[in-house]
Amino acid sequence: MTLLLISFVAGLLTVLAPCTLPLLPVIIGGSVAEGRASLRALTIILSLGASVFLFTLILKVSTAFINVPQDVWEWISGGLLLCFGLVTLFPTLWEKFGLANTLNQSSNRALAQGYMRKNFWGDVIIGGALGPVFSSCSPTYFIILATVLPSNLIEGMFYLFVYILGLCLALMAIALLGQRIVSALGIASDPYGWFKRFIGLLFVIIGLAVIFGIDKQVESYLVSVNSPFDTSQIEQYLLSGGSNTASSTPPAQTPGQFLTPAQKALVYQKAPELAGIDGYINTDGQPINLAQYRGKDVVLIDFWTYSCINCLRTIPYLEAWYQKYEGEGLVVIGVHTPEFAFEHLTSNVQAAVTRLGITYPVVQDNEYKTWNAFGSQYWPNEYLIDIDGYIVHNHAGEGDYNVTEAAIQQALAERAQRLGLATSTIATSTVNISQQDLNAIQSPETYFGSNRNEFLANGTPGAMGVSTFTLPTSDAVQPNALYLGGSWNIEPEYAQSTAATQVEFEYDAHDVYIVAASAGSPVTVKVLRDGQPVGQYAGADVDPKTSLMTIQAQRLYSVIQDPTPGIHTIELMVQGAGLQAYTFTFG
Repeated sequence: MTLLLISFVAGLLTVLAPCTLPLLPVIIGGSVAEGRASLRALTIILSLGASVFLFTLILKVSTAFINVPQDVWEWISGGLLLCFGLVTLFPTLWEKFGLANTLNQSSNRALAQGYMRKNFWGDVIIGGALGPVFSSCSPTYFIILATVLPSNLIEGMFYLFVYILGLCLALMAIALLGQRIVSALGIASDPYGWFKRFIGLLFVIIGLAVIFGIDKQVESYLVSVNSPFDTSQIEQYLLSGGSNTASSTPPAQTPGQFLTPAQKALVYQKAPELAGIDGYINTDGQPINLAQYRGKDVVLIDFWTYSCINCLRTIPYLEAWYQKYEGEGLVVIGVHTPEFAFEHLTSNVQAAVTRLGITYPVVQDNEYKTWNAFGSQYWPNEYLIDIDGYIVHNHAGEGDYNVTEAAIQQALAERAQRLGLATSTIATSTVNISQQDLNAIQSPETYFGSNRNEFLANGTPGAMGVSTFTLPTSDAVQPNALYLGGSWNIEPEYAQSTAATQVEFEYDAHDVYIVAASAGSPVTVKVLRDGQPVGQYAGADVDPKTSLMTIQAQRLYSVIQDPTPGIHTIELMVQGAGLQAYTFTFG
């Protein structure tokens, strides 16, 4: 019953959330641009509510939509708003659409005239276009989506309906208030006058803002200035019964004030089980699962892959936490989800685990089943699971290690209290490991294979097969663009040299790494930086005296190491056939 009331209040509050404020003019303007203001507002708002409902169910029941990037929905929503704005600004555009021409044939002339005059379906589409945008603005909506629906479809649909009811009622109140103001001013009396054109221009501006993410910038600004419209804090307070616990990081709590399992069910998502595991490392050959730790230990899951430099820089923290807190009940599990085909091999993963000094358990998720179960999208990605099996903290990418460790300490304190153990041995100081300024890395990960080689500048991205490439003159080299020289065979995951070849890339970062291998015998590569031997800037895999690097095993190679970030050009002089270059990464 409590969540039912909160769902309704959350729907009311959503209209004032930072992510929906920039879109309210569409609701108001769309309903007053022509006659039938109240009916138009009702049509748009009911369509929006139906869109939220259907969009939510699609995400939950169809795996085909789960991995569709949010940008796609924003382009669809913004594109529809842009089209309606253009048609409103330039009514003759409507006549050029095939649908309009079909409707205007003699047998359907009356229907066409009614369609253009009343524009019912246009109102439906306007409301429907806004559904995906309004579906991401509320912590309560997230809890219904992630916690209630998976456990009880009927109950979840009911809560979702109540949430949408609150949203629609609030939107209708705002739309009617806007209509009364417009009516009092008498500026909408001419349905084809300047006010209608103004509404059309407003649609165009908002449509473009949604497409290019400007609405998100407005949202970020409203949040950053502590806007009174950041209603998510109110929802979090209601959900936690007075303590703000809906964030991905649990708030500081004193012993005796931890959430009960019933309270957690309203805030957090239960961790799914490890699924489709293809191999176990550092487990004495025994399978492991999360169920064996529930009610006993705290578990930190780390999604990683051994050729990812971001993952490798995170591993020292994971290993330090494991050594520091294992005796307090922390279990660390590395879920190795491969990016490249060679990372599926257990022997390669085992070699990487040994080389990196990893002592905690590692499982192989070659088929991405555990990755998909958790909804992970990044390497690395950490999920902290408390003693009750709830995900109480997650973090994607590098950084914020102190925040993650604080969450670990809190989860361990709760475990100790639950099991009646002493908490005095839990350390409060954070692991201190030197790290680089990640903001200084201005060059993106750059792939050689046809699947993702969009930065290939002197060839055709996506093209496969053997091609001969010509390097440009030094003054024609563009930053963050990949240039190949000589004969290369472009495969989906990598580019393979068929003779002596070259690679050139202007980067802006501290360090340079390459994921590479050889097709057979070792391949020697000479490394130059700004046309000179690397010398003191040689990476761990490059001889500083000769600037030579030998590539054979399928792994990440350290090419350049520089404590000072800057813009430089790296050149690889490949001294023979068989080099398989997968990707450049930067640190």
